[in-house]
Amino acid sequence: MAINVKLPENLVESAKRYGAIEHRSVPKQIEYWSKIGKIAADNPDLPFSVIRDILIADQEEAVSDYKFG
Repeated sequence: MAINVKLPENLVESAKRYGAIEHRSVPKQIEYWSKIGKIAADNPDLPFSVIRDILIADQEEAVSDYKFG
């Protein structure tokens, strides 16, 4: 369910800049930052590089099972 949320203008402008670099829309960039924040809060010992790798892996398509022949 989508809802409208008022956000500070500087956050939206920052999301525009970072989103353009990563080819994300403003809402998708803010969603990405939100996911990073949640993972970091739930796992305070994880470095950012690991969190980023988790999010990248989550977006990849599943690879079919290997066949031994």
